[in-house]
Amino acid sequence: MTDDRLIVALDVPDAIAGLELAGRIGPAVGFYKIGLGMLTGGGLALARELKDEHGKRIFLDMKLFDIGATVEAAVRGLVQFDLDFLTVHGDPHVVRAAMEGAAGSRTRILAVTILTSLDRADLDAGLMRAGDMAQMVEDRAAAAFEAGADGVIASPQEAAAIRALPQSEGRLIVTPGVRPEGSAPGDQKRIATPAGAIGAGADHIVVGRPVWQADDPAAAARAILSDLPS
Repeated sequence: MTDDRLIVALDVPDAIAGLELAGRIGPAVGFYKIGLGMLTGGGLALARELKDEHGKRIFLDMKLFDIGATVEAAVRGLVQFDLDFLTVHGDPHVVRAAMEGAAGSRTRILAVTILTSLDRADLDAGLMRAGDMAQMVEDRAAAAFEAGADGVIASPQEAAAIRALPQSEGRLIVTPGVRPEGSAPGDQKRIATPAGAIGAGADHIVVGRPVWQADDPAAAARAILSDLPS
């Protein structure tokens, strides 16, 4: 049985490349993330093929954000693909609409707190409220949980504080921004190692480049899994 705490991001150009990569990784990984960048490259078709024909779990990372009625309609359409996870932005009105759209399905709605590629300077440039970023992530997580989210997306650096929230009981914490020791951070700014993220309270870690850019992606995935605490 695969350890589904590791979710590999298929951040490749299209469904053909994604299917080829998943084939190279083989049974080492059972959970894949398909993001917005692949949507026009057959991402939904890939999701269906990996799930229906290869028995993989699927995290569709769309980060939906719109008025409530639009989010609800979009989620209602997407859950027909029998997704495991689907992301929306963590604003309470978006979360509530997404939960309505997912009602009756097995898809779990994960709310994005603050993107792991952002730091305080980026928030200032975007005219976001002043204050400590970690506290903002914690506050957004609490608000998303109160709006009904099944879990949140946050950096590993905030996982422990979110796990300590009373509202986090029974909810998921999924952490991008995870890099094995010695890996380049790429476009991520708030990072931690796989073991550090799980140790801080994350249920799942998302890893992309350190796996799909490796000469042997299956070996890279196995190395990450071997580093996770039991």
